[in-house]
Amino acid sequence: MFYHFKFNRIQVQLSPRAWFFRPLAFAVLIAPLCVAAQTGPQLDLQRTKLSAGMHLVDVQIAQTPEQRQIGLMMRMEMPQQEGMIFVFEQASRQCFWMKNTLLPLTAAFLADDGRIVNMADMKPQTEDAHCSNEPVRYVLEMNKGWFAKKGIKSGSKLSGDLFQMTR
Repeated sequence: MFYHFKFNRIQVQLSPRAWFFRPLAFAVLIAPLCVAAQTGPQLDLQRTKLSAGMHLVDVQIAQTPEQRQIGLMMRMEMPQQEGMIFVFEQASRQCFWMKNTLLPLTAAFLADDGRIVNMADMKPQTEDAHCSNEPVRYVLEMNKGWFAKKGIKSGSKLSGDLFQMTR
């Protein structure tokens, strides 16, 4: 059985099989686009507390590949005592960029014990690579200048339950 349609003198003939496969093909093609179309910031991630000396920080935990990929993208503002920590399965050289990230940030690359290996100030909406100087599992992003204002620098140590779970 075939169905006939006429559109502006063009005749289209679809078999019953085409009626089934056409929507299926459309769904397969459009699904990745829906997942990739992040329309807003991720604000509902699990949180933990970290301390840097006497300073307490409330951080969101980006631990899945999808959460890490989105990170702080599309965020219009972030309170001064908040940040995001990126957790990776194993230590390796981590590199970050600022594509679709609207806030100026400082990234602290952290060893398993919470020691800051190195830091990088990052400009919004740039694709420059900011990398760790050695293999790390953690990267903490805070508003640009937060670490400097608190006197926290490379070699300083952060503490929190997150670091104790990896020992």
